[in-house]
Amino acid sequence: MGRDPSPATLEVKIHPSRDDAAVHNGSGSSAPIPPRHSRRTSPAGSSSSSNSSSSAATRSREFSLFRRWIPWLVPCFVVANVVLFLITMYVNDCPKHLFRGSCVASFLGRFSFQPLKENPLLGPSSYTLEKMGALVVDKVIHGQAWRLLSCMWLHGGVVHVLANMLSLVFIGIRLEQEFGFVRIGFLYVISGFGGSLLSALFIQSGISVGASGALFGLLGGMLSEILINWTIYANKFAALLTLIVITLINLAVGILPHVDNFAHIGGFLSGFFLGFVFLIRPQFKWIVQRNSSSAPSSLKDRHKPYQYILWIISFLLLTSGYITGLIFLLRGVNLNNHCSWCHYLSCVPTRLWSCDAKRVYCETSQIGNRLNITCLSNGRSELVDVPDAGFPDPLQLCFQLCG
Repeated sequence: MGRDPSPATLEVKIHPSRDDAAVHNGSGSSAPIPPRHSRRTSPAGSSSSSNSSSSAATRSREFSLFRRWIPWLVPCFVVANVVLFLITMYVNDCPKHLFRGSCVASFLGRFSFQPLKENPLLGPSSYTLEKMGALVVDKVIHGQAWRLLSCMWLHGGVVHVLANMLSLVFIGIRLEQEFGFVRIGFLYVISGFGGSLLSALFIQSGISVGASGALFGLLGGMLSEILINWTIYANKFAALLTLIVITLINLAVGILPHVDNFAHIGGFLSGFFLGFVFLIRPQFKWIVQRNSSSAPSSLKDRHKPYQYILWIISFLLLTSGYITGLIFLLRGVNLNNHCSWCHYLSCVPTRLWSCDAKRVYCETSQIGNRLNITCLSNGRSELVDVPDAGFPDPLQLCFQLCG
C-alpha cells in the first residue's frame, strides 16, 4: 500500500542457512566449527608411539579446557518466535476480517490463513503484521523506534517461520554450546537490530518482518570468530572457505523480489564485527599454562596483539555505525538518494520479475452503516456493510480489494 496512505508490500527476510525451495532456491548447511589443535611438542628423545600418545592426550585435554555450555536460550528464542506467530494468527482472525475471497485452511477457524494471492507464505495480512510491530519506516521516524527490534520476532507465514527456526536451531545451538547464552544472546539481538536499521535506511516503502537479519548475524559471527581465533584452529582454510561460500549463496538469494536483502547484509555485517568483540578466545598456550601444575612463573599474554586490535576497531565501527544510522533514520534520510546503485543489492530486475514496490490507493465513502470502497489501482469497487466498531480498518479493506 506504499507509504501513503499505508504499506502494501511485505518484505520477508529469508533465513540464511537451509535449503528450502518454498522460500528460496540456493543455500547450504551451517558451516562446521573446525577442530582446534595444539602446538605443544613432546620432550626430546621420546619414541614415536609416545609422541602419538602425547598428541592424542593433548587434543583430548584441549577440548576440556574450553567450557561447553548447555544451550537453553536458543530453544527459548525458537519457542518465542513460534508463540508470537500463533498470537499474530489469533489477532489476524481471517474469517472475521476477510470480506473478499476465502481463507486458506478455513477449518483452523480464526487461525486460518489469508488467501494465497495476498500472502503465499501461509500467514496473516500485512495490516495485522503492522499492528503487531512490523518494521514500518514512517512509524519509526515518528517515534516508534521499538519496531527496529519487534520486527525480528514476527514472521510472514508458516513457511517463513519454519525456515528461520530450523536455521536458528542448526546454527544457534552449536554456537551457544561453544560460547554460552550471554554472548550468543547479545550477538543475535544486536545483529537483528543492525539488520533492521540498514533495511529502514534503504527500503522505506512496505513493511519488513523476520529473524533473518539476526540469523545472518550468527553467520557473520562464525566468520569473524574463525579469524580472531585463527591460531587455535585446524583445517581453518577449509572451514573459512565453506563459510564464505554459504554466505555468498544466501546473500545472492536476496536479489529476488520481496526479499529484504538489506536486512541480511546489515545483520551479517553487525554479526561479523560483533564476533570480534564477543567471541574472542584466549591463546591456547595461555590456557594450558594457567591450568598446568608445572606452569612457569610468568604466563604468556592472554590474547595476541592482533586480537586486541580487531576488538578495538570492531567496537568503534559498530558504535559509530549504529549512532550514525539512527541519526540518519530519525531524520528521514533515504540512503538510496546518495547511492544510485545500492538498490540492486536487494533486488535485480529481470524479465521474470519486477522490483517495483506495489502501491495501492483507495477512495472510500460511507453512508450510514455502508462503506463504498474503490481501488484506484485496478478500478474494483465494493460496497460493504459496517455492522460494528470491530469491522476491519479501511486500509485493510483497500489492500484486500487491490490485491
